[in-house]
Amino acid sequence: MALTEWTRSMEWLAAAAADPGACKHEWQNGTTGVALLAAGRFWDVLVVPEELGLHVADLLDELPLLDRGPCLLDTRRRRVGFLLPPEPRTVWVGTGVRLLGAGSWIAAPAPHCRWGALRWLVPPDGTGTLNIPEVMEVALERCAGELSRLQGRAASAAPAAPAAPAARDRRTALL
Repeated sequence: MALTEWTRSMEWLAAAAADPGACKHEWQNGTTGVALLAAGRFWDVLVVPEELGLHVADLLDELPLLDRGPCLLDTRRRRVGFLLPPEPRTVWVGTGVRLLGAGSWIAAPAPHCRWGALRWLVPPDGTGTLNIPEVMEVALERCAGELSRLQGRAASAAPAAPAAPAARDRRTALL
C-alpha cells in the first residue's frame, strides 16, 4: 500500500473513532495497534462465520468489475466482517450472521495491517468504497449453498462403521 493511499485510508477509517487523533497514534505508535471504531455512522459491519466469510471474500475477489469494500478477519473469534453502507432498517438472517450498526463498536487494526490475529483481508482504500449489500446477499447465499453441499458430501463419504461389525457379529454367532 503506497504511503499516500495508506494515509488516506487511515484518515478515512480513523474518522469513525471517538478520538481520531488517538486512534491514528495507536495505529502508528501504540502497543496494540488496534483501535475501537464506531459502526453505524460511516458503515455497518456484517459479521459472518470464518469459513463462510473466507469463501465469500474469495468469490468477491474473482469479480473483476467489482470495487471490493473493506473486509476484516478475526482469527481468534473465527469471524469475518464486511463493511457495508449503514442501513438502520436492514435485517440479515443466517446462522452466525449479525449486523453491527449504530451503537456497536469494532476493534480494527491499522489499514495496512495484513498479518496477525486481527487483520484486513481487504483494507479500506480511503475513498469510502464499501461492499454492496445486494452483491453480499448473493455471494453469501451462493457460498453457504456450496459449503452445505461440501459438508453433505463429506458426511456421506464417511464409512458406516457401526453397521458392518454388527452384521459380522451376527454371522459369527450363527456359525
